[in-house]
Amino acid sequence: MSPLVELALLNGVVQGVIYALVAAGLTLIFGMLDIPNFAHGAFYALGAYVAFSVIAHTGNFWLAIVVAPIVIALLGVLVDAFAMRRLAGGGHVYAILFTLGLVLIVQEAIVLVWGADPTSVDVPAALDGGLPLGVVSFPYYRLFLALVAALVIGAVWLGLQRTKAGAIIRAGIDDAEMVACLGIDVQRLFTLVFGVGVALAALAGALILPLRGGQPAMGNELMAVSFAVVVIGGLGSFLGAVVGGIVVGLTQAAMTIVYPAASEVAIFAAMTLVILIRPYGLFGAR
Repeated sequence: MSPLVELALLNGVVQGVIYALVAAGLTLIFGMLDIPNFAHGAFYALGAYVAFSVIAHTGNFWLAIVVAPIVIALLGVLVDAFAMRRLAGGGHVYAILFTLGLVLIVQEAIVLVWGADPTSVDVPAALDGGLPLGVVSFPYYRLFLALVAALVIGAVWLGLQRTKAGAIIRAGIDDAEMVACLGIDVQRLFTLVFGVGVALAALAGALILPLRGGQPAMGNELMAVSFAVVVIGGLGSFLGAVVGGIVVGLTQAAMTIVYPAASEVAIFAAMTLVILIRPYGLFGAR
């Protein structure tokens, strides 16, 4: 295999893991809580800009990737508690309209606070350089990015599957009234899940900042791809979000090698193919 092909496929895996990280958060909110959060990409963009501010003021990248998800998680908790929960009884239409409006608000807020010009930060000095692959090398930072995203996704999965809080959340999704009868505040747990979901998007934004920089509308394109990932993996399936992210990343990378102009189209072609063959997605049950 050509070193350039290997490099492209490795980049596809890394991009797929980022897609998986964002889609995992979207799956928690959309697939599990049944909230169509069209502002998920806006939280991704806010994560990048909060990380940029931390780095600009402290010069500490490591602090930035910790602070950004926490800040956005708190913002997400407020949004869910004071808006999404109030709109839950009105059906999806109100939630969709609210989150679409939130996208515009966030974009304008970014312009007002940080300006309309793109921002960028350097790759941390500790992760400068790359792993030799013949005549080319693969950046250490991309390996770090994939490792962190994979560890976070694994930690969230373990939290859902192996902890008492995770069991309550899963039970509340299946039958919220029954869980409420046990004296458990299901809505509060759901609000925390919403916060975790947007925190995953914010972490992805902070991690991608040294590679792609930031700009106010950076979440828009990612939002469409994230929904494609969730549809391919299957609504409500955490494993599906991960597998779907890798599938989309590799599909995009393969098309970049063969026919770069069609790399974006290939994502939605893959989604269409999956829907035709298996409408519930690869791992979905509904």
